[in-house]
Amino acid sequence: MGRKAMILIGAAAAALTLSACDRNKDPQLLNVKANGDGPDEFAILPNKPLVQPEDYTTLPPPTPGGSNRTDATPEADAIVALGGNPNGGIRDGGLVNYASRYGVAPSIRGQLAKEDLEFRKKNDGRLLERVFNVNVYFKAYRKQSLDQYGELERLRRLGVRTVSAPPEGYEEPE
Repeated sequence: MGRKAMILIGAAAAALTLSACDRNKDPQLLNVKANGDGPDEFAILPNKPLVQPEDYTTLPPPTPGGSNRTDATPEADAIVALGGNPNGGIRDGGLVNYASRYGVAPSIRGQLAKEDLEFRKKNDGRLLERVFNVNVYFKAYRKQSLDQYGELERLRRLGVRTVSAPPEGYEEPE
């Protein structure tokens, strides 16, 4: 192999190494973007079923570009499921008072965003993990995760009902 080829290979390796060391960009610990140009399967929401109205005169007039009665409304559905009013949001004074019983920090969002960015910069993977875009999310947050099965067993030993969990002795079919 000639001298020029060795210099070219060395320069390419150095450029690759230095490009992986760029820590000024926002680190992505969880890589869930699609690699292709196809549709995003998580952006597809099924419509609500068509329903025959009791009286056609009570239907609202059509609005071009607006919504219709069969459009999916996941946010409003979640508000209703939590006991709120979809037209007014969740206005449960008791819930808000309980959540803010130890005080409210007005700049909490900015503070958490700053701390999260620092954490992600410290835990954005090793050199080859960054070069090959390897998912390091679960490794980075391992110390902060909850052992769900251990917690389930602890709660059951205390006599706490765990109605949404599988019954005791249940084994997942393979």
